[in-house]
Amino acid sequence: MRIAFIITGLSTGGAEAMLYKLMQLIDRNRFEPYVISLMDKGVFGPRIEKLGIPVFALGMKKNFPSPLKLLSLVKYLRRIQPEVVHTWMYHADFLGGLAARLAGCEQVIWCIRHSNLSKTENKRSTLWVVKACALLSHRVPAKIISCSQRAKEVHAAVGYAADKLHVIPNGFDLSRFVPDITARTSVRTELELETDAPLVGLIARFDSQKNHFGFVEAAAQVRAQMPDVHFVLAGADVDAANALLNSAIAAKGLQAHMHLLGRRDDVPRLMASLDVLASSSHGEAFPNVLGEAMACGVPCVVTDVGDSAEIVGNTGRVVAAGDMAGLAQGLVDVLNFPPEKKAVLGEQARARVAARYEIGHIVRLYEVFYEHVARSEVLWEAHPLADNDSDSK
Repeated sequence: MRIAFIITGLSTGGAEAMLYKLMQLIDRNRFEPYVISLMDKGVFGPRIEKLGIPVFALGMKKNFPSPLKLLSLVKYLRRIQPEVVHTWMYHADFLGGLAARLAGCEQVIWCIRHSNLSKTENKRSTLWVVKACALLSHRVPAKIISCSQRAKEVHAAVGYAADKLHVIPNGFDLSRFVPDITARTSVRTELELETDAPLVGLIARFDSQKNHFGFVEAAAQVRAQMPDVHFVLAGADVDAANALLNSAIAAKGLQAHMHLLGRRDDVPRLMASLDVLASSSHGEAFPNVLGEAMACGVPCVVTDVGDSAEIVGNTGRVVAAGDMAGLAQGLVDVLNFPPEKKAVLGEQARARVAARYEIGHIVRLYEVFYEHVARSEVLWEAHPLADNDSDSK
């Protein structure tokens, strides 16, 4: 089966990472994938090409859809004639969905990876695209995949075709993200810290939804109770050049305790070095960092956004969105657990990821979904695609 995957861009991000993992493991004996980026090849394009999968970049400018580029997409789809077109993220859903229809492709799947549609946390242009997609969802896509239950509910509420929405969560490679005692030592050595220094992580690109400034507030409260604590922040634009973030850190007197590492290629090592991972986000759908940390045996303290609470379960702490005092206290509580309790919590976290979100299982869900859509078969909520909770079996 020939499938065209259309994504807004291929830079670092949760959607891009999940697409790459899907390309790594999809059964190439049954599926012939093509990847199309509306913008450039970014970080993941070359990696996907190394898998032997064609990557076509349209070269559109951010927030500037070009009719000529859209026409070239239509021509490319007509040339490769995919049986299924799977678009990823709002702009790709909108433009890719229209292009697929113009190219004569009937089996179009959209993908939703966002759950916070507040006016204060989103660009006006993004919300316009969401409204347009809500209207088109009743006609353009055959089905819509959401990476979280919360995102599904949010989009149904704003007018997306509810009967087309299905949930397939993100998946994680448990052979890549593993508990690693050597990582704990090596990262502290890199940061010139004591080997027993408590380490809290926030791994996220600099974006208003991730709420880095709220995390700085929480970090100050944690340090007031635990003077020897340190914080590792990594992700695109989370570095010394970020004047706004560094100013906020300086205002709290945390310069010696905040380590801004920017974008890193050794995320499994960073994750395994932590005592606890924090997520201070205003909005998420299904944050990859939670599954990655948990797979490394690291408990998480998170705000209750998207499916974060469902992912963490009873293996960490969940506080209300925006409650930075609660986030700080949750971090202190976990950091103060006896070593035996921390170890048990870490084992439970990894087991939860293995049971619910192992990448091989998630890829198989995608494969089954594609086969059903290609055959125009009915999918319903009782289908195994919607039941990925092994605890209930």
